Amino acid sequence: MGRRSLPRTLPARTSLAQGRELAHSVADNTRDMLHPLLVVARGLRALAAGAWHRWQAMPGDRRGPTLLLLASCTVIVALLPYGPTLAAAALMAAGAWAGREREPEEAEAGEAEEARLQAVYEALVPYFSDPQDPAPLYEHGGDRETAFEGHAFDEHGRLAALTLRYPGYFTDGEPEARARIEQLLYLKAGRGREYRFDWDEATNRLYLSALPPLPTDIGAQRFVTAPGETVLGFTDPSTVQRTLPVTVGGGTRDAPPVVWRTGRRSTEPHLLVLGRPGSGTTTLLRSVAVQALHHGHVLVVDGGGTGEYACLAGREGVLAVESAPCGVLAALEWASYETERRLAAAHHARRLGRPPADDVRRPLWIVVDRPVALSRLAAEQGRRDPQALLGTALRHGHMAQVTVVAGEQLDGAGLLGEQLLARTAARVVLGALAPEDVAAVLGVPPHTTPAEDVPPGRGYARLGAGPVHRLQVPATPDPYDQDASEAQRQAVLDLLPERILAVTGRAVDEGVLPVQAT
Repeated sequence: MGRRSLPRTLPARTSLAQGRELAHSVADNTRDMLHPLLVVARGLRALAAGAWHRWQAMPGDRRGPTLLLLASCTVIVALLPYGPTLAAAALMAAGAWAGREREPEEAEAGEAEEARLQAVYEALVPYFSDPQDPAPLYEHGGDRETAFEGHAFDEHGRLAALTLRYPGYFTDGEPEARARIEQLLYLKAGRGREYRFDWDEATNRLYLSALPPLPTDIGAQRFVTAPGETVLGFTDPSTVQRTLPVTVGGGTRDAPPVVWRTGRRSTEPHLLVLGRPGSGTTTLLRSVAVQALHHGHVLVVDGGGTGEYACLAGREGVLAVESAPCGVLAALEWASYETERRLAAAHHARRLGRPPADDVRRPLWIVVDRPVALSRLAAEQGRRDPQALLGTALRHGHMAQVTVVAGEQLDGAGLLGEQLLARTAARVVLGALAPEDVAAVLGVPPHTTPAEDVPPGRGYARLGAGPVHRLQVPATPDPYDQDASEAQRQAVLDLLPERILAVTGRAVDEGVLPVQAT
């Protein structure tokens, strides 16, 4: 009996292998044929997920108008010739674009970025090392990855963010030690930008982030605020929990404001603005005065005498615009008596169980620009110090709905009155200033490095014991200044109330309006 030959099993195995190859080939061909549909389906799913998340994040009062708008667009498209076909084609194109395959981003930094990170690490060694440390976190030639927990670079290859650890024996509670590290990182990360430093003393970590420049295109406009709220300017979105719609160039966007609250329950009822010449202190005071006219009366004292507030003279709600010493003293003396009258009227109404009268509840704003110049001029003429007349309004203003806003140049801050310095918990400093100068005005240094290019109205603000905010004042030029933009000047004029043609039975000219009793 001969051996059974094997060729009978080979065809079966061969057919099985051929079947598998045929199945893989059919699957690959099918995948290639259906690849466009898979891309479109993936994109449509991504668009649907994004739309659902936006719908969930949308406030309830905006969902109804949004549904009405979508329904209207659907009806319009359905009535147009070839509208549904074009809409379906546009939807497929959007799905294809959203579902396209993207190249994975490089996870590791390039050689230039690695060299920059190593340079930052080596520069920190003298500050974060100790010869007695048995396992130093920072040492020459050491591993930076153990100290740098995270980093990011921008499109230009500059360091945009850095998270680093530092040893526990570093004196992070001393401002001088912090300032040395911040200055070093500012130089190594690159000049020309502002950086924010956040120290986490509990975990011994320092967070550095490059800040974009604050927008300078926001001008004077009617901000959406409640009575008793004043917009001083705009800041970084990460430092405030509120945004306001602003109109810029015919469009509308949301911007994070620095809102100062006044009134009886305010802990910072008065404001002091200091700055270099040309830094925008008068612009901020003018912006505050224009906003205050929507809810109260304004008394303006111009110590500079340059006519920067002439646009307010004779307007409804503006009690006076004074710059001469005799007129300034008369206006401020009246303001002191008015504060006492409001206090007495409010106390009498509360004793009788009645609400105060309207003239007591209506806010009164006293805007004083350059009080030091007025004090010097009054001293030369042997008159009373105008700053002393502000004492009553500063002490009792929050109970009498009287708010004092004072602006002065930084070189004259040492001549400001003690009560003015003690009662102004809300402060703003403008201009190109060193961190120690900012700390001298606001009480604490800022968390950011100074800007290299400072536009007018750029500075810092601190309300009471709160944090220090970067600030950009909205552009509010003098509408009579021909050097300013025509659009900005017209925006200020549109916000001003109408002029009063007659006061106390006689006509007024374009000059100073006499003080009126409320």
